[in-house]
Amino acid sequence: MTVRWSDLDAFNHVNNSRYLTFLEEARLCWMIGVPGQGLEDGVAPVVAAAHLNYRRPIEWPANIAIELFVERLGNTSLSIGHRIVDEGNDDTLYCDGNVVMVWIDRATGQAAPLPDAVREACSTG
Repeated sequence: MTVRWSDLDAFNHVNNSRYLTFLEEARLCWMIGVPGQGLEDGVAPVVAAAHLNYRRPIEWPANIAIELFVERLGNTSLSIGHRIVDEGNDDTLYCDGNVVMVWIDRATGQAAPLPDAVREACSTG
């Protein structure tokens, strides 16, 4: 991902809220590859928690890489670990942490079983 000038704040580095946007876009790119995109009739994922450790500021210009990996696969939820690193040097760590996604029944708002396609995508890479 390329850091844009509009991602910067008054301190001339990427605003902390943009990290969440970067992570959201990376998760959506992953979800596009999941059959049915992790959506089933009446069932959809929501973010239940986000934990970010800001390790160093991202300055402009920059190209970043976002690494996602499964930390925990539950019955109704999935914990996705993440790292934001410099595209050319993955030893330059900008951020790490995780996001917990819970699949819910859209009608009731209650937790729903993780779709089989999501479970399969997490098991095969």
